[in-house]
Amino acid sequence: METKILQHILETKKGKEADSILRSCVHCGFCNATCPTYQIQNDELDGPRGRIYQIKLMLEGQEPSREVQKHLDRCLLCLNCTTTCPSGVKYNHLVEIGKEFIEEHMQRPLQERFIRWSLRKVLPFPNRFAPLMKAGQFFRPLLPSVLKDKIPLPVKAILTPSVIHARKIILPKGCVQPTLTPNTDAAAIRVFNQLHIEALVPESGGCCGAVSQHLSAPEEAKRFMKNNIDSWWPLIEEGAEAILITASGCGLMVKDYGHHLKDDPSYSRKAKKVSALCKDLCEILTVEDLLKLETNTPKKIAFHAPCTLQHGQKLLGKTEALLRGAGFELVPVKDAHSCCGSAGTYSVLQPKLAGQLRLNKLQALVENEPTLIATANIGCQTHLQSATDYSVIHWIELFDQEKIW
Repeated sequence: METKILQHILETKKGKEADSILRSCVHCGFCNATCPTYQIQNDELDGPRGRIYQIKLMLEGQEPSREVQKHLDRCLLCLNCTTTCPSGVKYNHLVEIGKEFIEEHMQRPLQERFIRWSLRKVLPFPNRFAPLMKAGQFFRPLLPSVLKDKIPLPVKAILTPSVIHARKIILPKGCVQPTLTPNTDAAAIRVFNQLHIEALVPESGGCCGAVSQHLSAPEEAKRFMKNNIDSWWPLIEEGAEAILITASGCGLMVKDYGHHLKDDPSYSRKAKKVSALCKDLCEILTVEDLLKLETNTPKKIAFHAPCTLQHGQKLLGKTEALLRGAGFELVPVKDAHSCCGSAGTYSVLQPKLAGQLRLNKLQALVENEPTLIATANIGCQTHLQSATDYSVIHWIELFDQEKIW
């Protein structure tokens, strides 16, 4: 695609990056065929090709507008489009540049600013999020349905300490997962104990930075990234062989640390190393001897592959193959490539679109009457669970002998 980006923008690092991404796009439109918002809205401006063109026009001098901001806000960043793109367009990086450009040149209405600020100042901080969530769960029976939808029922954790082994991996706590689904990491620790791998849980560190990054606060996001790198680096130097992220959305973010910190002289090398060490559960378990594991009784499972797993990390089919190999029966799921509508803070900021996508996804997941639904991301898990009576779990719990399904 030919570009005429304004010279003063083109001279910046983000301007150069945007120009390179735009020039790689051939405007073929294959991306629209798998874009969830385009399928619902049937509007070119709510598809990847339209959003790319709107960003191009802004960088070429067109005044940023609320209309353009609306269409960029509706993007899930599910990366369905990157899977179908024949040109390898780095769409997510371009959209982030476009969103940040608008934020710098135009102020949102007060209510929007407050909501986005609140999400950035609560979700990434467990000491703030946990007490607020517990209060919400206590008063949940009294809340209107629109709020109940956002507050999952409390889960009692079954905790087991990691056993000392020669092989070691890093298992960061993250931010919201310890409060919402504490058994995910607890189950992972028990599974790795069976495989004679010690899961090291750092006391410091925290949010991966995705909340801030996706809400157009890149410098804030970088502070979270650097905090994590500082927390994990001593364990890396001591020989930890991988950084295990059990939430695929966070895993995608950590795998992108090398990109986001590539121009930081103090962190670029470490960020690149951290990104290389970051692994999803399926990447680690695929190469391990799973005969050591005692699985629960195989039952019919509907597996929801999060967008961050199949489109972002490009691990399509890896978890499914692992589960089948362990003896679980996976039922067919129509349009398995499609997004469930969770997408980080998207379900809060775009509830109507998120609700329609969730309805579509749940209909596909339960069509063949599974026993339960399994997924690989905390956001997808809680978003889907809020609208179904089926149990929605992280798939690693299927290998957890502390739970019987």
